[in-house]
Amino acid sequence: MGSIWELDFYSRPILDENQKKVWEVLICESPSDVRANPESLFRFAKYCPSTQVNSGWLRTAIDEAIEKATVSPTRIRFFRRQMNNMITKACKDAGIPVQPSRRILILHKWLEQRIEEVYPKEPGYQAISNPSVRLDAPVPQRLPDALESEKWGFVTLKASDFTEMNEWDIGFGEGFPLSMMGIEEEAKIPGILLFSGRAIPLAAWMSGLELANLKFDPSLNNGRMILETGASESWVLANIRNSEMQTEAKAFEQAKQKANGVHFIGVQSSPESESFAGFWLLQEVVLA
Repeated sequence: MGSIWELDFYSRPILDENQKKVWEVLICESPSDVRANPESLFRFAKYCPSTQVNSGWLRTAIDEAIEKATVSPTRIRFFRRQMNNMITKACKDAGIPVQPSRRILILHKWLEQRIEEVYPKEPGYQAISNPSVRLDAPVPQRLPDALESEKWGFVTLKASDFTEMNEWDIGFGEGFPLSMMGIEEEAKIPGILLFSGRAIPLAAWMSGLELANLKFDPSLNNGRMILETGASESWVLANIRNSEMQTEAKAFEQAKQKANGVHFIGVQSSPESESFAGFWLLQEVVLA
């Protein structure tokens, strides 16, 4: 059984002998287990001349990565919307499902590390940043009526609680090792629990959205909780009804910042349930 991969294909702050930007493909394994060792996750990097930037070159690079990994991924995630057509074609030509996603946690940290430590040592390095991938966000959509939760609330868990996440009864979900994010065991991780009589359909629907992060949007009335998914989609998860909940929402954002952006969302049939129809560890990252 293969794993999920994260992929980036874009120009780097390096010029070749013709003063053209050098491109690079980065491919890494997406962690799904809270006990995973980040150092053991698969990684593949290869520079691409500016004259060969096309889906054919990228497809060949993906094939090389598969040969190196000795197993094909179940699907590939990518976050650069401006590269959608090229990446999608290359992955489909390689016979691999592909999905726009902001859930690229290992890739994000790897890019940061290469920007600081690898590219400056390359001949032709130019100390300029790549254009931002952040584009205007669309208006958040309403959740389908049949999937709205009847009740919800803010909750907090200690980071150490997640060491047993593999033993929890979870229908749909995904985690990652908190050690990868520099989170100490006593750190408080904020989250939201949704309670619904249609918990399983709600969790199943959410599992296909490539969950990115939760955030408090204070712009309307008392505010609302927004669930960001895919490369650019967002959904109104819940409306903040009063000043007390607004205070809790602000505390959620503050706790999230203290936890390096890490937070979670869970779906249960009722507050008394000991199982989760869905549970996802999330992290809000700034893609630039």
